[in-house]
Amino acid sequence: MTEELILTAYDPEFDFRSLPKVSLHDHLDGGLRPATIVELAAEVGHELPTTDPVALGEWFRASADSGSLERYLETFDHTLAVMQTREALIRVAREFVQDLADDGVIYGEVRWAPEQHLSRGLSLDDVVEAVQQGLTEGVEAVKETGRPIQVGQLITAMRHADRGVEIAELALRHRSRGVVGFDIAGAEAGFPPARLKEAFDLLAQNMFPTTVHAGEAAGLDSIVDAIVTGRAQRLGHGVRIAEDIEIEFGGTDDDGQDVDEDTGLVTLGPVANWVRDRGIALEICPSSNLQTGATAEFGEGIESHPIDLLYQTGFTVTISPDNRLMSGTTLSDEFELLVEAFDYDLDDLLEFTLNAAEAAFLPLEERELLVEYINDAYAELGDEDDEEYEDGEDQD
Repeated sequence: MTEELILTAYDPEFDFRSLPKVSLHDHLDGGLRPATIVELAAEVGHELPTTDPVALGEWFRASADSGSLERYLETFDHTLAVMQTREALIRVAREFVQDLADDGVIYGEVRWAPEQHLSRGLSLDDVVEAVQQGLTEGVEAVKETGRPIQVGQLITAMRHADRGVEIAELALRHRSRGVVGFDIAGAEAGFPPARLKEAFDLLAQNMFPTTVHAGEAAGLDSIVDAIVTGRAQRLGHGVRIAEDIEIEFGGTDDDGQDVDEDTGLVTLGPVANWVRDRGIALEICPSSNLQTGATAEFGEGIESHPIDLLYQTGFTVTISPDNRLMSGTTLSDEFELLVEAFDYDLDDLLEFTLNAAEAAFLPLEERELLVEYINDAYAELGDEDDEEYEDGEDQD
């Protein structure tokens, strides 16, 4: 009888949607259905590149696949344009939850910037309440099908704007009504977290959790500022922490023994040590990182992504899709991509998922229940594998 979970090697027939998942880095305005965009655009008179849903989805993916974060962010002009009314926000949020559930997500945090949804007269509180209504409707619809799901809002402030305190106050007003955390997003280079120091101070004074986009379009200084100024408990992407890791092949180890030339000695710098040793979770979004060029200095293609280095050296790695529309992906797709590239098995995917569950902005008791549910679900997969193995032996 095998003690390993199934999927010990890449299996194109395996349904990754069957795995329970936790999604921590998932943008509301980056997860719309193309058909919904077409319908909402017609209602408000917004011109799209095409009104064919399939072609529109392809346009988003092609436009985002530029290797530039700035170009990637331009694609949001169209999604934001159709998310300016209460009805539209409710619909988009409801469908967002349903799509998460269809992908096997049992807990998700949806991040979005309320300040970007005010062009048709809604207030900041109006838009947060509309999104929460949509999320609640989506959760109820999913539960009616017998599937569990829980979703919380991450209120995001745009780092290039000057509304940090106002958005922080908004998040605090809604903290007991669906909002679980705070984030800053937008163009990272040139707009450090220190610009929003007053907002982060306010959140810290009120014991409110933060995650900060850092280590994506900017390097170690951005990560340090996210930790020091932003008091970040998680890093949005954070992949460029790998710039503070050195690998030396050959040489001698700490005991003076010769090291094989194919074996690398890994040395962590002070920033990498701090992030790893304190378990600051990295919200890694592999496909998005390739699209925006966040990992370009490490090489081309998923095989050069530093995620495996970070995972093997003990960082708290979590996996998320970032923007499912722009990247043409789901969390299941991200899992499959990593399994194919790095020969991960279900034990590895379980660890990524448990890391995410333990890093979720939930009370301890709820995180423990989430971890228990995930472990039980994976254990059932192992039991099914054992039964299949035994059946095969009997037939032999």
